[in-house]
Amino acid sequence: MKIKTIENKDIEAWDEYVYTHPRATLYHLSGWRNVIQKTYGHKTFYLMAVKDDGTICGILPLVHLKHFIFGNTLFSIPFFDLGGVLADDEQSENTLLIEALRLARKLRVGNIELRHIEPLSSLRSGMLDNFDLSRSLQTRSHKVLMRLELPESSEELMKSFKAKLRSQINKPIKEGLTANIGGKELLDDFYKVFLINMRELGSPVHSKKLMKNVLDEFAGKARIVTVYKENQVLACSFIIGFRNILENPWASALREYSRLSPNMLLYWTMLAYACDNDYTYFDFGRSSPDEGTYKFKAQWGAKPTQLNWHNIYLNSSPPEHAEKSRFDKAIEYWKKLPVSLTRIIGPMIRKHIGL
Repeated sequence: MKIKTIENKDIEAWDEYVYTHPRATLYHLSGWRNVIQKTYGHKTFYLMAVKDDGTICGILPLVHLKHFIFGNTLFSIPFFDLGGVLADDEQSENTLLIEALRLARKLRVGNIELRHIEPLSSLRSGMLDNFDLSRSLQTRSHKVLMRLELPESSEELMKSFKAKLRSQINKPIKEGLTANIGGKELLDDFYKVFLINMRELGSPVHSKKLMKNVLDEFAGKARIVTVYKENQVLACSFIIGFRNILENPWASALREYSRLSPNMLLYWTMLAYACDNDYTYFDFGRSSPDEGTYKFKAQWGAKPTQLNWHNIYLNSSPPEHAEKSRFDKAIEYWKKLPVSLTRIIGPMIRKHIGL
């Protein structure tokens, strides 16, 4: 077995491996390498374990983010919920992890973050004992994915909802709100709402180029959903299909119009689209248990699946996470900035934040 970094000629084989592996996720696809490089210019190291006969037996996508404030980390992968090692067996998994550790030391990174659902078997079984991870490994399981199993049609899904939820879905329709599903022609409207929402949350906004590049890279699978009151866009979301799952990495609504419940029509439109396009699951994205977004997703029937994010620290022990973030003051200041300013400086900061 050998480990190689993929080249353009390997992309088709890489993606074929992803599509046939039972534990693969959307974020294992090679297209994210192009999206991240084109948007932010980060260095990527997409590692592939190959047997002597040329058969792929494992992959590990890695992206290097380095900043004097936000840290020096290899992520698999940044900005999204999942990634990590995908392998046929523990030997392949172990070999990929050893290569990742070698690469991390060569790049002098502080830590490697691997985003998984199921914990890595190599870490559980102690196969990396030679690297003495006893004091340098931290697994965070503080977030969950919220996924809804779907019936065969949107009509069946609507019938499954309680009367109160059906009433909440019908309210924005009665108020004259309409929904649209499309592509790049909706990107400006999407970003208008997304930009305002991120400022109100106190978070630097992603570059609009990120969404454009996702639409280009995953043409036919990535779509934008928007909700309008006449010509005014009130809510928006982004959906991407992978096998039998429709993913929702971004969703936003303008708070000033919350009385009209545009978010209810937004989510119903996504769920109806998922049902009527033969998806088996809708992934609402990650949440913290029992917080507001968790409860909102749970009301649709979504069930939690625990995430396991492994951090391997190369030069120190894992940090103790304080209850209050060291960025709390920065978040409050950000909420007070003009939206036009956050549009300019937000992407310059956001590109360095792996969350």
